[in-house]
Amino acid sequence: MDQNRSLRDHLLELLRGGSAHLKLEKAIEGLPAELRDAKAPGLPHTPWQLLEHLRLAQRDILEFSRSETHVSPPWPKGYWPEASAPPDDTAWDRSVEAFSRDLQAMQDLVGDPKTDLFARIPWGDGQTILREVLLIADHNAYHLGQLVSVRQALGAWE
Repeated sequence: MDQNRSLRDHLLELLRGGSAHLKLEKAIEGLPAELRDAKAPGLPHTPWQLLEHLRLAQRDILEFSRSETHVSPPWPKGYWPEASAPPDDTAWDRSVEAFSRDLQAMQDLVGDPKTDLFARIPWGDGQTILREVLLIADHNAYHLGQLVSVRQALGAWE
């Protein structure tokens, strides 16, 4: 197998989750709806805030990676929801779906042999697609771990 294909395969595995990385679906599986806005003692975020932060940050990284016209939200306010709870009954599912769609879009970008993983993104200041993929994987892993910690503290984890 050539090294380029091997690297892409490893990156795709990293993005998809599994092995030592938690998938979003597993992190939220069985979470009762009434705990989506619950704050665990000593922890700063609710499950909703963590889910939305994951979605917002991943979306920003994806759009930066593929669009010169993308404008990132202001830091940190634009990366965290103001409310601790979903605004309505369907917001949680919409957020999960958007997160999954954007994660798949990044996987599609990585899987495309025309994507030069090492080339500098022309509108950036030194970033590459490889760097952005690793940033998404690292960021998602960190905050999915936080989501599990919140669930454990709330007694809502296996």
